[in-house]
Amino acid sequence: MRVLFLGEIVGRCGIGVIKNALKTYRRENGVDLVIANGEGATSGFGLGFQNALSLQHMGIDVLTMGEKSFFKLDMVEGISKRSSILRPANYPEDVPGRGVRYISVGERKVCIINTLGMCNFNNPHLNNPFLGTEALLNKIHTETNTVFYVFHASATAEKMAMGRMLQGKVSAVVGTHSKVMTADARILDGGTAYITDLGRCGASVSVGGFEPEHEIRKFRTSVQTRSHESWEKPQMQGLLVDVDDQSGKAIGVSPVRLDVAVEIPAPKNMEEK
Repeated sequence: MRVLFLGEIVGRCGIGVIKNALKTYRRENGVDLVIANGEGATSGFGLGFQNALSLQHMGIDVLTMGEKSFFKLDMVEGISKRSSILRPANYPEDVPGRGVRYISVGERKVCIINTLGMCNFNNPHLNNPFLGTEALLNKIHTETNTVFYVFHASATAEKMAMGRMLQGKVSAVVGTHSKVMTADARILDGGTAYITDLGRCGASVSVGGFEPEHEIRKFRTSVQTRSHESWEKPQMQGLLVDVDDQSGKAIGVSPVRLDVAVEIPAPKNMEEK
């Protein structure tokens, strides 16, 4: 089985990257399953329900979320209608949506788990994702030995600790949130694919997918201003993982950093003319 994990999709540029590159990449590389973080797809802050539907039509099988899961009001109701959109599993049980999903890939049954880290997240500050994981996995392993764990966390140490805790117990542990692709893709002992952060789909020459000028101003003045999407050097970033169909162990990892041509939309005042 070949699985493509994609970094956070940021804004219209990120959606353009997925639209222009994913289906072709998936076909040419024999990808069986695509899991992507959709946390910033709608203007960089959250995921609108219609954007979620569009991204899935573009070839994404499962969209994972993080601390911005419910930034867009239509997702509060919409997430319960689409089992392919995963909020963090460590939200309280009565929150809409789900954080664990089984999916069939060919003849294989796989499980995807999505959780939110603790460091630097004051709102929401969810249940400790390190607790209860073993009990959850014991239950999941009665259904399948192929488990993909997406960890939306800020601190690299927290992601690394999760990777080490789960090595040999899941097929892959991949980090999201930082939007900077790390250079530590590897297979841990026990056959667990790992990367601290998948990076982003969007402008690679930017500050987290946004124009540097406005982000620098925030740091210099401590005054919050609206972020502006960047369109400089669009890329599709992530990790391609090969998994043994019998054992569920990772047998290959390949970082993905693909340049993608994306048309820059005309400014609104020009469109009006």
